[in-house]
Amino acid sequence: MQDLSIIMPKMGESVMEATVIKWLKREGEMVEESESILEVATDKVDSDIPAPQAGRLKKILVNIGNVVAIGSPIAIIEVEDTQVENKPTSHLPKAMNLALQPSPQIVDVPFTNKTDGITSIPLHDTLGRFYSPLVRHIAEEEQISYEEMSYIPGTGKNNRVTKEDVRSYLTHRKRPIQNPSGKRCEELDLATIQKKVRPGDEIIAMDRGRKLTAERMVAAMQTIPHVTSFVEADVTNMIQGKRQYEDAFKEKTGIGLTYTPMFIKAVAYTIQNLPMINVSVQGDYIIKHKAINIGLAVALPNGNLIVPVIKKADQLSLTDIALEMHHLVNRARNYQLLPDDVADGTYTISNIGSFKNLMGTPIIIQPQVAILAVGAIVKKPVVVEEAGKDHIAIRHTMCLSHTYDHRVLDGALGGQFVKQVAETLENFDVGKELNTSTLP
Repeated sequence: MQDLSIIMPKMGESVMEATVIKWLKREGEMVEESESILEVATDKVDSDIPAPQAGRLKKILVNIGNVVAIGSPIAIIEVEDTQVENKPTSHLPKAMNLALQPSPQIVDVPFTNKTDGITSIPLHDTLGRFYSPLVRHIAEEEQISYEEMSYIPGTGKNNRVTKEDVRSYLTHRKRPIQNPSGKRCEELDLATIQKKVRPGDEIIAMDRGRKLTAERMVAAMQTIPHVTSFVEADVTNMIQGKRQYEDAFKEKTGIGLTYTPMFIKAVAYTIQNLPMINVSVQGDYIIKHKAINIGLAVALPNGNLIVPVIKKADQLSLTDIALEMHHLVNRARNYQLLPDDVADGTYTISNIGSFKNLMGTPIIIQPQVAILAVGAIVKKPVVVEEAGKDHIAIRHTMCLSHTYDHRVLDGALGGQFVKQVAETLENFDVGKELNTSTLP
């Protein structure tokens, strides 16, 4: 038998540390290879850490609430000598590599908890929201009480209050609107709700993901003055191009060619022309972003929503975007996204057309300032002018709904942007964007 240290795995390029929120195995228990042994959290994503090899969990080196640097030991596992492998675990996502290191003796590893001494704010509130040591430390320094913390909308994973949420709250420092009883809706207990429902009604408790979405949406609507502009686009040429190349594309890449990568490419082109759409708001400052990172709203099997991000979309070909989107959507629907996958978005697209919706008024994801909803593509009679004469033709059309933050974007820029996206789609050359010379 040999003792090996399990280290905190790399979970993304921008993630330097994670907080331990739950141990799934106890000291002395046997674990199978790839079996989850603990849960860790960053500001955006919760992750299960699996065992890289089968063995016995001999010693836990970090406590719940500890902030652990990537690459630091978190536990010691006892394995058979014949099972020892010093290589990354191949079955994990590429960005999350677990490693084992020889551990000649069992020792307690010193960890620095960033919030040692904080007792006024617990790790979890009554709603089950997790407060990281860093957030608790900021709250302690700014004299934010436990009760006041409950008023802060959490935009992190599973309703988590992030350091950005606390700083944003400190900028405004005001309490949310309460209902007439003086209680926040979240504080209504089940017994009270049961007294209000009619016979035959069903009470469904929100899961943590739905609570997170609810809080984000409420916070966005309370903070941002939303304005929406609508444009109709004739995408007949784009559809014909897709039909022409979709078989060759699937033969080459192994995936189907869909419209969404074309929407992403069109938005990236338009942002290059109108870069003031690619900004975010931080307090009284506007941050103009160089990278064009486009998020795509994805519906999960459990009904919740998540927004993986295609980084530097303007530098990718249509084929690259399609492959990256396919990869991210699959990982999202299998609950395998990493923190980097949902970080640093600068603009978001919601494809409501996939649900046969014609148009909508999407809610902006803070701190971004705009979001585009693309509606269903439908065939309908349209007046078309050719050689100076009008005639009726059957065309494929779709509506684009562009919602933007009126604090920093006026109607001229917001309307101009969605119009240019529509024009780009109307003139979209699928063959050119795919670089058809690389297709069979």
